Amino acid sequence: MSRIAAAANKAAALTLIQDYSLEMTGKDVPGLQEAREAIPAGTKINVTFLGNEDLDMRVTASKAVKDFGFTPVPHISARRLKSQDQLEEFLGRLQEVGATDHVFSVGGDPAEPEGPYPDSLSVIRTGLLQKYGVKEVSIAGYPEGHPDIKSDVLWRHLEDKSAALKEQGLDAVILTQFAFDTDPVKAWIDQVRSRGIDAQIRIGTPGPAGIKRLLGFARRFGIGANAMIVKKYGFSLTNLMGTAGPDRFVSDLSALLAEDPASGDVRLHFYTFGGLLATAQWAHEYVTAQS
Repeated sequence: MSRIAAAANKAAALTLIQDYSLEMTGKDVPGLQEAREAIPAGTKINVTFLGNEDLDMRVTASKAVKDFGFTPVPHISARRLKSQDQLEEFLGRLQEVGATDHVFSVGGDPAEPEGPYPDSLSVIRTGLLQKYGVKEVSIAGYPEGHPDIKSDVLWRHLEDKSAALKEQGLDAVILTQFAFDTDPVKAWIDQVRSRGIDAQIRIGTPGPAGIKRLLGFARRFGIGANAMIVKKYGFSLTNLMGTAGPDRFVSDLSALLAEDPASGDVRLHFYTFGGLLATAQWAHEYVTAQS
């Protein structure tokens, strides 16, 4: 590789990782407290909407993110909402703590909707997000597909949600499920752009974590984890005792993006399976190495 190409790749890596975002659960407030000094001020931190969490946990976590100087992005899980009243109660509580500027509207895990919202588009179309001060909505992307949804349906939903947000004057971000392999990620980004969708894309990938834990989440979410893919990511299925970080994934993806300016605005979103502090420290070390 020439010195010019190496310098371009380093610059692309810094662009990709700057303004990264993180994810936490409602139970992770102590972890956030521990990691707060290692996370850049203003960082977007997504707060999950899981079945084993309740309203108070979600709101408390979102408030903690805000109070610590970060940007909360609470999740709204459409299929877990039992009624419009529950949606409005959640949005109202979030607004009270200053946590509605940014939200992530996602379908959610339940096989059958628990209320009137079968998917995230149905939440967006209520018009309630603007009522409670939402300015930017993240929507889900699936570079490696979804185990229960056909590819053509995923693309149609992405296009419909992007159009609905534009019609409502809301900013859009596409936030992806986590990935191990940069090739399908780059091919998916190309498809997004070819469909005329110019929203910022945040590519999800795990922060440093134990290999067994990473593979467990991969199986749970239907992400490809065959031997060739995980080798590209940087670990082996024959040695599961250690930890792995996204160094190779980030470097390889940034090199692909450096070759193609048409990729548009692409950033990183870290799933913090190994903890918020470990992920923030890894990101700091990675940026330092590229500088």
